Amino acid sequence: MYAIIESCGKQYKVTEGDVVFFEKLDVEEGKKVTFDSVVLVSDDKKVEVGTPYVKGVKVEGKVVSHGKGKKILVYKYKAKKNYRRTQGHRQPYTKVEITKIKTAAEKAEAKTETKTAEKKVAASKTAKKETVKE
Repeated sequence: MYAIIESCGKQYKVTEGDVVFFEKLDVEEGKKVTFDSVVLVSDDKKVEVGTPYVKGVKVEGKVVSHGKGKKILVYKYKAKKNYRRTQGHRQPYTKVEITKIKTAAEKAEAKTETKTAEKKVAASKTAKKETVKE
């Protein structure tokens, strides 16, 4: 299963377990980050394409670290004018490990599981109350 998400003005193809380098995000190291703007989700059987985003799908990740990319040199030059300028630049990034791709179907299953578990707990409590009264 993979998803294409939109973040920082770019689109990234991610799968569970991937480590992706995003533009600098304002999230501390070790914290969870959620990407709601999912453009496309594909499992082996079907592909869902959003208009513009797929509803009910989220991609969760964990921030591994922050850092700066490799230095690039920006060189300005004007011919015959003795004008030369050199400037360096290092782009900041955030390293994120993708932990889970949550689809709408998985959310619905999780809700029904919690409701059935709550019903079982409630039923067992009422059964205990009835046995105590007798």
